[in-house]
Amino acid sequence: MRTAATGLDSPAASASHALALRAPDQVMRLERLGAAHPTRLSFLRAMLRRASREQWRFSIPLWDLDAAGHGRALLAIDTPERRYTQVCFSTPLADADRTDRVIATAWDTSYVLYDGEPDSAEIARLEANVPRQEAGRFTPKDLILSRANKSVRLFEHVVERLAEGRQPDPELVESVGYLMRTTAVYGNGKFGIADRDRIAGRPEFAGPFRAEMLSVWLTRAFTVRLAEHVAEQRAPGRAARLDPTMRRALGVGNSTGLGMAPFLVRHPLLVHRWHFARETALARVRALRGTTADRVAGFLSALAAMREDVRRWRTEDPVQAPRVAVLADELALVASRAPHLLAAGDDPWNRLFLFGESELTLEGQEALAALILEPHGDLIDDLAETMDAEEEPSWRIDGTISLGAMAALVDAAYGWTDRFDFAAPEATARFWYVSQEKLEPRLGERADEDGAELEQPLAVARDMVAFRRALAEADPAESLAHFLMRHPDWRHAARRAFIAAVHPYSEVRDNLVSAAMRPVDLLRAKLAFFGASRFDPRSDRWLRISLFAGYPHPDELATGS
Repeated sequence: MRTAATGLDSPAASASHALALRAPDQVMRLERLGAAHPTRLSFLRAMLRRASREQWRFSIPLWDLDAAGHGRALLAIDTPERRYTQVCFSTPLADADRTDRVIATAWDTSYVLYDGEPDSAEIARLEANVPRQEAGRFTPKDLILSRANKSVRLFEHVVERLAEGRQPDPELVESVGYLMRTTAVYGNGKFGIADRDRIAGRPEFAGPFRAEMLSVWLTRAFTVRLAEHVAEQRAPGRAARLDPTMRRALGVGNSTGLGMAPFLVRHPLLVHRWHFARETALARVRALRGTTADRVAGFLSALAAMREDVRRWRTEDPVQAPRVAVLADELALVASRAPHLLAAGDDPWNRLFLFGESELTLEGQEALAALILEPHGDLIDDLAETMDAEEEPSWRIDGTISLGAMAALVDAAYGWTDRFDFAAPEATARFWYVSQEKLEPRLGERADEDGAELEQPLAVARDMVAFRRALAEADPAESLAHFLMRHPDWRHAARRAFIAAVHPYSEVRDNLVSAAMRPVDLLRAKLAFFGASRFDPRSDRWLRISLFAGYPHPDELATGS
């Protein structure tokens, strides 16, 4: 049976009925995007499912570290067709030089995900370049480049306790959550590493950011072994290994700032694919006529796990901290109401979803949406393979269309911009630019800072309001081609309009140069699709997150656990 909502032919769909996806004007508002939670479609989850299904094999071909944990190591993953090696370098770093800022030039550890296994000559080349990061020189054999700094307090505590033959303090482990945090994970041809085209056709990297997730997963494995290694060197034969439960609880931290924020604007087709897949998954589940005891049990188990994760969620951000407290209460409410709402009857999952829409905050609604997906892998996991997209930088502009028809197309796709008054100073209080020093995106204050003449075209809502006005003032019978020949500055707006006309989830439907805009909402929206959790804003412009906390290590997959 094919349903209008799911576009799916499958036995699971035969028990469903047509149900519309959530509207883009609901889903793509910045406040809701800033409440996003990871789901089973998130990129690290999709990678782990493939790794488990294909039984990827983990090994350590080289472990050459001194007593202080400085040196080099190779951690290898064998997929059914290829070997990939995380080449790891651990180097001394003075406390004065330890910073998460992008301007740093030295780090505790640095990594490259290598295509194959490097020989001695390649290891020497990498050792000369990888610790230098942006200043190094790389080849297409180098797939991912990254670096990470220790959480010094927790790392030293773990080493000290293990050297004493004891386990770390669970409360301290819980409060920090990681031994290392990455400050950059580069892919897609940066600094001479491999272009995406080199690996895009490989099944293990078929989805977005799968290579990056593999690299971070191996970084996590290295950091745990690094701590155990240093402990063993301090107390040979007496040091303990990390308890498996505590070992799995440790993720990889990440510090992310404005450099990531414009991504959701610059990649409209990809952003549409991500959100369309998630919304399709939610519609498939909501459309189910009934449910089973196993699915209900799976939901309740996921709910219990999320409640525990929220209990461990630490942030002092004045906006996010109250939201976390409210979320804990809302999940308790869901726990009390879900058994009744999922009891026998039609549309149980939709009933639960609508309860959330009426009773929960945006944070709670998005958490519940993620939970509803959890027990339905057989119905939705295929969508994880549809979330990649080849962006078309020359997306074809139909120059033959009349300006009247173009105006109608833009009005339909961007009518949501009517709610903004760009004559108000606060509506255009900021501007996006690229730092000359680091070639990274930055956000300027228009009234107080120079550089607005170098503004990047990221104020889509403002530009579309002006584009609509320009079209309305032109001859409706004129062709778009002639109009753009006279006004080439509108080419970027025309191109976006053609994309948005057929990809409704491609735009963040908000004003990204407003004084009230919080860039961390953009960061969270993207990182949730990666699979990040425990979002900890450190200001409105950067945040820390955790990746892979609670998930298996590579050697655990190899043993089938």
